[in-house]
Amino acid sequence: MRKQTTLALMMIVFAALFSCKARQELPTVKDLDISKYSGTWYEIVRMPSSFEKNLKCVTATYTPMESGKIKVLNRGVKISSGKSEEITGSAKVPDDDFPGRLKVTFFWPFAGNYYVIECADDYSWAMVGDPSRKYLWVLNREAQMDEQKLGDRLKIAAELGFDVEALEYIAHDCALESEKTE
Repeated sequence: MRKQTTLALMMIVFAALFSCKARQELPTVKDLDISKYSGTWYEIVRMPSSFEKNLKCVTATYTPMESGKIKVLNRGVKISSGKSEEITGSAKVPDDDFPGRLKVTFFWPFAGNYYVIECADDYSWAMVGDPSRKYLWVLNREAQMDEQKLGDRLKIAAELGFDVEALEYIAHDCALESEKTE
């Protein structure tokens, strides 16, 4: 009886494994000019995450470094307190054959995937995600994005398996401290 139960459980596990639809690979841009990608980007929409919970006016600024890495400065404002928060990390392209697949580190030795799925030819907007589909950002050079362009990005994100219904739209109704002094 025990062998039959074990065999039945094994068959159920194998059936479940083989019936699961394989997740398609997450495509990335074929070329990424880091000098053009550098500068400040505004988060337009994002998947909810614990590290950006209750933040608005979120920006990411990328700066190339002599080491070949990219300095990453993420800033935002706490919705509840209005207090500015920021974190600095670094990014790198681990495989030159895939320039749109970066690794970002804020707390060494932990690194996260930063896949540039799409980027406008003029580097005015970009869509970035993670192969797990748990993270997605639509970024724009300005605090607001054309609705048609955003809608096109969201349609593509849905086709790639992202839960676009879960996306958070980011308010940009405040100025960060650095913007107030400029």
